[in-house]
Amino acid sequence: MKNAEQKKPAPRGRPSRRPQIIAATEKLIRTQGLASVTTRAIAAEVGCSEGALYVHFKGRLQLLLAVLEESLPDMLVPLKALEQAVGKATPRQNLEKALRAMFAFHQRVTPMVCALFADPELLAAYRKSLTDRNKGPHGGIARLRNYMQAEQELGRIRKGLDTQTAATILMSSSFFRSFVEQFTGRTEPFDPFSKGLLAEVLGHEEE
Repeated sequence: MKNAEQKKPAPRGRPSRRPQIIAATEKLIRTQGLASVTTRAIAAEVGCSEGALYVHFKGRLQLLLAVLEESLPDMLVPLKALEQAVGKATPRQNLEKALRAMFAFHQRVTPMVCALFADPELLAAYRKSLTDRNKGPHGGIARLRNYMQAEQELGRIRKGLDTQTAATILMSSSFFRSFVEQFTGRTEPFDPFSKGLLAEVLGHEEE
């Protein structure tokens, strides 16, 4: 994340409270909902003054954006790792690992993403933030597609697979499973779901 929102660095000799502020804000979004996340509530959760928040962030909007952007590496790291996995292990094993990481990411961000639609200003700002950095779901889908295309060229994934559709199915299935689990409050083992999904997408012969 860019540090443009930082007003000034933390005083010398004192550890930055920025990570603590971000963690507290994410916790409040999850437990109390976005509308209840005020600078006063965040300061109370952190145990600091409201003024201390402005050492690191211009205001509530920039802080909420930082919380959303802070989670992006959770998705990017495993998808970037796929680029180094071409031709190694098996496509099924590589995609199972990536899918497990994608699901963990979606479990983290689903409450925040859904909350965005109750705050049009924040939604518009987050869209712009992603657009300016060329990030968003389309990037993750592209990385999955590129991996499967590379494996196709090696003959390790069947040529008839539409990799764009397959990548979209994997990403959307992970997000929707996370949504359903958090909406219903019920969780089920992820591995059987992952294995079944990949069997349908790759074909049962892809081992």
